[in-house]
Amino acid sequence: MPQARLRINGARLNEHLKALSEFGKNPQGGVSRVAYSEADRQGREYVLGLMRAANLDVSIDAAGNLVGRRAGSDNSLKPILVGSHIDSVPEGGNFDGDVGSLGAIEVAQTLAENKVTTRHPLEVIIFQNEEGGLIGSEAVVGQLSEKEFDLVNKSGKTVRDGIKFIGGDLSKLATVKREKGSIAAYLELHIEQGGTLEAEKIDIGVVEGIVGINWWDVTIEGFANHAGTTAMNNRQDALLAAAKFIEAVNRVVTSVPGRQVGTVGRIQALPGAPNVIPGKVVCSLELRDLDAAKIQMLYQKIRTEADQIAKSNRVTFDFKALNTNISAPTDPRIRAIIDQSAKELGLTTRQMPSGAGHDAQDMARIGPVGMIFIPSIGGISHSPKEFSRPQDIENGANVLLGALMKVDKWP
Repeated sequence: MPQARLRINGARLNEHLKALSEFGKNPQGGVSRVAYSEADRQGREYVLGLMRAANLDVSIDAAGNLVGRRAGSDNSLKPILVGSHIDSVPEGGNFDGDVGSLGAIEVAQTLAENKVTTRHPLEVIIFQNEEGGLIGSEAVVGQLSEKEFDLVNKSGKTVRDGIKFIGGDLSKLATVKREKGSIAAYLELHIEQGGTLEAEKIDIGVVEGIVGINWWDVTIEGFANHAGTTAMNNRQDALLAAAKFIEAVNRVVTSVPGRQVGTVGRIQALPGAPNVIPGKVVCSLELRDLDAAKIQMLYQKIRTEADQIAKSNRVTFDFKALNTNISAPTDPRIRAIIDQSAKELGLTTRQMPSGAGHDAQDMARIGPVGMIFIPSIGGISHSPKEFSRPQDIENGANVLLGALMKVDKWP
């Protein structure tokens, strides 16, 4: 069959997605298939069966990732990788990760059925424990540290025990690492997890990059005192200062053009009694943007606002940096290829950042990456109400197939 006419089997793909949703199914209609759980193990077995049915040479690497290989006509070329993840958050949905994982397998099955051999070797990779910190992809790019082995995830298992449970072998972890420049490309299909595509009636999101994320713990110290006997003008109320701080974060982040976001998502007031003026507040601060310099600019403006709040409220602010995920731009050549592949199918596109983290951000450390978004209805994700339409799923997988065939022309 000519490559221009290659199409995936949308009905089959959506049937496979429905079948996968049975593993960890919850009464709300979503799934709780957290990494290293029994539901995760069963779901992985189902996916392994699909990979074998697609004539992939299947293995479980030492990190516990599922890998399905297909030889190319020139195996001296670097492999093209496609994939995603199938683990979920607790009380999650049926599409996050699953669409990209089963979409990648469907692409491989379509190639096999039509006797199409790519020039490059093809690898379908289903990363383990994406939701718990991109553990599987971290291992592939050599970023998984020993201190993460003893982290306990929502299954109740440590990463160390979880990897063993799903068939990995930490003693051989070094065999998983791939060097920078060792892959031709990594492509990932995913639901948007936001509402932009649906609101604008756009079929395909061409991901510009995965945003950088910076977290801080912010501690505000005032003075705890009796709520009934301390005059309003004589208070050092840490919670009042925190309220002003939260408003300042919103004001600073929205004061400059762009798609940056800032969030105070956690707050605790101490001592936490109704008749005591809060003397201490601990809250979080998160900033996200594709541009690391913009994140730092916003942070400095927020610090300036905090200094002013501290003076006027007679409190102190302390900022403790917790974690930094660097932004991961996608490859401009692959962005153009995804856009072209979509338009050849009569689909509308728009460029957009990914505000959520993905395995692709790790893979960008070792080679060019591209991501394809399909609409999330209502912008809902990490919820049993998460939904993407069957036609959108089929469209996304066909764009993935088209993009793969174009990347395969690379030397």
